[in-house]
Amino acid sequence: MKLLIKKLNEKAIVPARQTQYSAGYDLCACTDEPIVIKAGETAKIHTGISAEIEGTKDVVLLIYARSSLATKFGIAPANCVGVVDWDYRGEIICALHNSSKEDYTINHGDRIAQMVVTPVFTPEVEVRETLSDTTRGAGGFGSTGK
Repeated sequence: MKLLIKKLNEKAIVPARQTQYSAGYDLCACTDEPIVIKAGETAKIHTGISAEIEGTKDVVLLIYARSSLATKFGIAPANCVGVVDWDYRGEIICALHNSSKEDYTINHGDRIAQMVVTPVFTPEVEVRETLSDTTRGAGGFGSTGK
């Protein structure tokens, strides 16, 4: 399997893992000028790249927050996890939300999110009148205790 990257902008930075065991490939901002994400607002940040997974169609690229941006500055994907379907060949753009009380500036080359290659299972859907019984049953929010 290969992760193929197409640079749509000559200034784009190819995603890279920072350590041998990093799960995510860091995505970097590709911008001509600084972008300010105002407190409480969302901005679409271009990466200047598109991607393809060669060798299998049973994967998806998932876009997650970088833990340092999210925990220190409140900057994370607006949709929590971005989904780049296998057949999408357009530019990867990260919609980042600023949940802090301070404006945050994104500059060209800043690492803004991480992209993880993840297997996808697409089972056949079958409608049934009943499902199998379990001990938990329909117990939801808080049903297993604190």
